[in-house]
This record gives sequence, C-alpha cells and structure tokens, in this order.
Amino acid sequence: MEPQEFREALLGVMEQKTHWAWPAFGAGRVPKQLLHVHLEQEYATYVRDFPVLVARAYVQCPFAAARRSLIENVFEEETGGLVAGRPHPELFLEYPRGLGMDLSRFEAVELLPEAAAYRSELDRATLQASWSVAAAVTTIFLEGTAEERRAIDPDPAQRPKPAPLERHPLVVHYGLPLSHLALTRAHRAVEGDHRLAAWQVVLGYTASGEREAVVNAMRRVLSAWQTYRDGVAAACGVSL
Repeated sequence: MEPQEFREALLGVMEQKTHWAWPAFGAGRVPKQLLHVHLEQEYATYVRDFPVLVARAYVQCPFAAARRSLIENVFEEETGGLVAGRPHPELFLEYPRGLGMDLSRFEAVELLPEAAAYRSELDRATLQASWSVAAAVTTIFLEGTAEERRAIDPDPAQRPKPAPLERHPLVVHYGLPLSHLALTRAHRAVEGDHRLAAWQVVLGYTASGEREAVVNAMRRVLSAWQTYRDGVAAACGVSL
C-alpha cells in the first residue's frame, strides 16, 4: 500500500465515523434521566483509560520522534500538565457533575454488551497488534471525527470552526453550566496541532508492510464503535 493510498484509506474510515442516533443526542431528544447511560459508557469504554491505551502504543514504538509525540499525548491526558491543568478523565466527569448526576455511578460502570465488545476490540488493537495499529486506533480513531480531512488541512482557515460554547448541546438542552465545559475548552485549545501530530506519526512512521494491517484494524474498530453506539442509543430510548 503506497503512502497516499494509506492516507486515503484511513480518511475513508474516519469519514464513516458517523451514527444515525447522534443527531438525537445533539438535539436534546434523549430524556435527561437516561443521559447518564451515554456518559457512563463513554467514560468506561475509553475515556477513563485513554492515557493507558495511548501508552500501549508508546511503549512498543521504536522511533524516538514518534515516541515523543505519543508520550506528550499521554502526559497531557494523564495530568493536564500542558494545557488543561487537570487529568482529562477527571475533566470529563465535570459533565455529569454539572448535570447533577450521581458520580458514584462512574466508579463501577457495568458495560452494555455492545460496549464491552467495543472495549475488547480496543484492547485487542492496543495489546495484540503493532505499535502503529495502537497509535492509529487511539490517536486517530478515538480522538478523531468524521471531519478529519478538514481537521488536518495545513491551512488553519480551512479547518472546522467549533460552535460557541454557549451552543454546546449539553448547555442548550440540559442546562449544563459553562464552567463544567473545561474538557471541551482543553480539546479546542490543542485540536489543530494535536490532530496534525497524530496523523504525522501514523503516516510518517508506519512501515509499508504494516499499512494494510492498520487500515484493517481501523475498520474493525469502526464496526465495533457503530454497534456500540447502537447499544447506547437503545439504552437511552433513541430509535430510528
């Protein structure tokens, strides 16, 4: 697989990272008493352990420059020491805290069957595959969106413009105070360069013979993610 074909294949996966139920969440159609299900499942499937997932790529990576990029990601996620000031998993919990949810629920989340299968796929990709598979799945798939092509445009003017925080769905539809959007602020502060760095590592250091395996792993994770989102939607009372 040639470099340009590899890039396009990865972008093709990311452009499919959409789900039929997501507009319902963004439009506030999920009953507030069920919204905690979505937040709990997100937290337990990957948010809580995201620094560990990226670190699995770091410890396997043979390239010093790529390791530096990966460990910078781990350090920020685990400590917030570069931008956020607090660990990102802790900042995620500001969403349920601001919504008045019982945070004890997040200490022992029972994963939905679809969520457990998705987490198993993430563990498989980060523990049983190459460093480049682990890096792509964590720093590109988990952190990225369907807007990756625009997000990594070298011209900052072409990148997606986030809506004002006052228009965040949790603020508009569920009354979340703006002070509890610290994680959103942190992500926005680093997003452009952060996305570019992730792609530079994967595209620049993945061996040619490993590229197909990376793409196949990304496709498996995408499929597991879509099924996972189906399960969350059903648990939150959202249907077609």
